[in-house]
Amino acid sequence: MSAIRIVADENIPMLEPLFGQLGEIIRLPGRSMSADQLIDADVLLVRSVTQVNRDLLQASKIKFVGTATIGTDHIDQQALAELGIQFASAPGCNADAVVEYVLSALIHLAHEQSFSIFEKTVGIVGVGNVGSRLAARLQAMGIQVLLCDPPRVDQDSSLSDQFTSLTHLLNQADIVTLHTPLTDQQPHPTHHLLNAENLSLLKPNAILINAGRGPVIDNEALLSFTEDRPDVTLVLDVWEKEPEVNLQLASRVRIATPHIAGYSLEGKIRGTWMLYQAYCKFAEISASVRFDDLLPDADVTSMTLSAQASEQASLLPLVKLLYDPYQDDRAFRATLLSDRNEQKRLFDLLRKTYPVRREFSALSLKVSDHQSAQLKALGFSVSETY
Repeated sequence: MSAIRIVADENIPMLEPLFGQLGEIIRLPGRSMSADQLIDADVLLVRSVTQVNRDLLQASKIKFVGTATIGTDHIDQQALAELGIQFASAPGCNADAVVEYVLSALIHLAHEQSFSIFEKTVGIVGVGNVGSRLAARLQAMGIQVLLCDPPRVDQDSSLSDQFTSLTHLLNQADIVTLHTPLTDQQPHPTHHLLNAENLSLLKPNAILINAGRGPVIDNEALLSFTEDRPDVTLVLDVWEKEPEVNLQLASRVRIATPHIAGYSLEGKIRGTWMLYQAYCKFAEISASVRFDDLLPDADVTSMTLSAQASEQASLLPLVKLLYDPYQDDRAFRATLLSDRNEQKRLFDLLRKTYPVRREFSALSLKVSDHQSAQLKALGFSVSETY
């Protein structure tokens, strides 16, 4: 097979070990890719910041487009099909990372606000790759979960008893976390799914988390809502007009981060590897690199947990060892400047220079028998019990 020319977002990891053997790799800033830069390309690999449409591609000879993300709302798939371009995404690649972002935030907030997560009801809106995995972990931990996903119920009416309406979920859940795709399509558009009318349904002292897509919440309505409801704790990883951020809203958010919920090392590498697998299948060549070959050892790979550690108290130091969302929050707030252009530049710089973050499974634990089930449910590897 002759060498190909691959244009890729500069933030996609492990391109050389996976695609370097196939041809020349040209790395570009994803947010500013232009049609002129793609004229001689054969393959385009992007992340969520690149709008891939007919105008970007029609002058090129590209035959394969891949996005190293779960979401595909930045891809005009109809245009790709009409141009005869093969498309691949990476569904589920960083789902565990987003789940662990949510769990980490909740465990930190439980410690900070002195509540037990085991006594809370968590409402999950959007039960796809991320939402379903979050629900599975929470339920395995014995935490009550409410699920809302009308499109899934439409596809399979037998699921109706397992799901509830958005109105009921907002009324009943202590914690609401959003994991829907972004769409304007009827009958279930998600753009401004939470708005001035239904935000008011949130329970007193509720926690609202958005680690999905920014415009799923009307950010202006949310800002107004916070003026009357300071009791609600906000955790926002995504923003309606990102990379531009509403500074007033950010000042009222307890944990604010720059769209990095899925940025674990495992998640980012898995996304690239999935595109490599898809391209090899498209090009009818053998995929010679295994995912496990790409993962380095974590800084801390194993530890022993005291048998005397209490159920919830033991969770915070373990989670914090691998991920502390407040570190991302502090770094992000330092970039929230009144100069909008500089603020937007720094938003992307934080994502580009994001430090290595490992998933819970990278840490192998030796624990007592009574701790084992809970920690496995949370996502840690349990190597031995005593």
